[in-house]
Amino acid sequence: MAAPGVRSRSLAGLLPAQTSLEYALLDAVTQEEKSSLVYQYLQKVDGWEQDLSVPEFPEGLEWLNTEGPISVYKDLGGKVVILDFFTYCCINCIHLLPDLHALEHTYSDKDGLLIVGVHSAKFPNEKVLDNIKSAVLRYDITHPVVNDADASLWQELEVSCWPTVVILGPRGNMLFSLIGEGHKEKLFLYTSIALKYYKDRGQIRANEIGIKLYKDSLPPSPLLFPGKVTVDHLSKRLVIADTGHHRILVVWKNGQIQYSIGGSEVQRDDILWIAMAGTHQIWALLLDCGRLPKKNDLKKGTCLRFAGSGNEENRNNAYPHKAGFAQPSGLSLASEDPWSCLFVADSESSTVRTVSLKDGAVKHLVGGERDPMNLFAFGDVDGVGISAKLQHPLGVTWDKKRNLLYVADSYNHKIKVVDPKTKQCTTLAGTGDASNVSSSFTESTFNEPGGLCIGENGELLYVADTNNHQIKVMDLETKTISVLPVFGSGNAVVDGPFLVEKVEKQTVPKLPKSAPAVQLPPVAASPGQTLQFQLRLDLPSGTKLTEGAPSCWFLTAEGNEWLLQGQVPSGEIENIANQPTISLQIPGNCLSPEAVISVSVFLYYCSADSSACMMKGVLFSQPLQISDAQQGCTAPVELKYAF
Repeated sequence: MAAPGVRSRSLAGLLPAQTSLEYALLDAVTQEEKSSLVYQYLQKVDGWEQDLSVPEFPEGLEWLNTEGPISVYKDLGGKVVILDFFTYCCINCIHLLPDLHALEHTYSDKDGLLIVGVHSAKFPNEKVLDNIKSAVLRYDITHPVVNDADASLWQELEVSCWPTVVILGPRGNMLFSLIGEGHKEKLFLYTSIALKYYKDRGQIRANEIGIKLYKDSLPPSPLLFPGKVTVDHLSKRLVIADTGHHRILVVWKNGQIQYSIGGSEVQRDDILWIAMAGTHQIWALLLDCGRLPKKNDLKKGTCLRFAGSGNEENRNNAYPHKAGFAQPSGLSLASEDPWSCLFVADSESSTVRTVSLKDGAVKHLVGGERDPMNLFAFGDVDGVGISAKLQHPLGVTWDKKRNLLYVADSYNHKIKVVDPKTKQCTTLAGTGDASNVSSSFTESTFNEPGGLCIGENGELLYVADTNNHQIKVMDLETKTISVLPVFGSGNAVVDGPFLVEKVEKQTVPKLPKSAPAVQLPPVAASPGQTLQFQLRLDLPSGTKLTEGAPSCWFLTAEGNEWLLQGQVPSGEIENIANQPTISLQIPGNCLSPEAVISVSVFLYYCSADSSACMMKGVLFSQPLQISDAQQGCTAPVELKYAF
């Protein structure tokens, strides 16, 4: 099947028809009625004069779980295709995977269905193919996955949030889109009827796609993506969450495996504290009769929410149920005074927070920023409080011997240390390279460490080095790191390193092809003159620029690149209330009396009510008429646009 000659369009083209369908489905009672409505919808969409066509996958993208790159119009013709736009840190994307797995077990490529994961990263660390490989293994993804590191397809279709599912027909024609998780019934309904509709018309092909699972190329390893590790001080054993093998290992301190059992998180007396990443809350399970702050006496077995509203945000509050977390992924208990708190690794807000055990108050410790809706305030900066920056921290552990908190700063591939008294956060170990070196603290490397714990009376720090499939042992006295040699009863070593080469990528934001183009009236200029362009961008009501994301502007002059010599070609947009002025000095040696300078703007902004991150762009084209005639003082050119 040949690719269509028309330009692809965004998902917005589906919105009117699909909205009408979904309203009609609300009134449908029986499954037959629902199926009939979807079938009629497909007749309507399929009968459009012009397909709403998905663009081809750009050349040069990296693919996983396939024998080679896949083409929408060569390989997927005759298939109903589900594009799953996801990023592997997103808990909502992870929640969608079981629905996709169930769909794959119901329909195969022989039935005419294929699922393709389109990985569009949020964090820079998620753009690296080796890290995506690890996520594909962790979550047992067996369908093709493409690394859309520059978010090219995301921008072409104007996808707005993670996860987004797009269902295509056998011509690469867009049929449906589903935003967020929790749409299993619609996903199955739309897919099954689409398969029936196109089978009735003889357009479904039963050919198989060349699948080559990444996991099949790896050697066996009894430790696979260990996510957490903790010390059982009474029995002097380590308990390891061997995530990739779906088990808990109990090992002696010399690394010998004793047996596999179920496990727990952080226990204080008779309370088990639970980080509920999916609901963005902290829960408590009473292992015996007792009470929680501001609660009456509770019975043994009671499990309830202790802190967190359920909204995904970085909101601190004296009232625990009004506070907001964003995928809390690690807990550590400091029950002694003056701390008396839970430390929380809040991964999606890239912060460490505290929850008081006395009154439940939730407070900020390090990382993030003050805007509770900004979940893009990440980085790798040693500093105090809010000036310190982390990137997707997954684990914390309290060192009561030194009154210090250790943080598994996962996407920075480092272990950080925080003094909660001064809020000083510094790098303890790790160079920041995603590799596998065990040496001194300053020379050693990790690969997405996910959990850690203190042992041996504060002398050792055990680290679950997740993507290296190891438990690393940090000696806090000698400042050296070694690997725990996990082995079975026959003294056979069962773990081993997976070496990961360093991959460096620098991504320059690209405007979506659907970005509006604003043509400005010509401006007269003379050699040596400096022109000023003032950005005047308005965001939709109820939204705010995401300050931590790479909103930016950049200059281009296609065919007249001489205009850019000596210029500052790009810059960041940090504050929508104080937008930058862009300077352009006309070179003294002009090569053309007429030229066009383009200012491209790329914005990230978030909806205050839903926290959905939007990516939008606009292109301003400014014609220049250059002559030796001296120009007077020229007012700044305003670049206005309302999104």
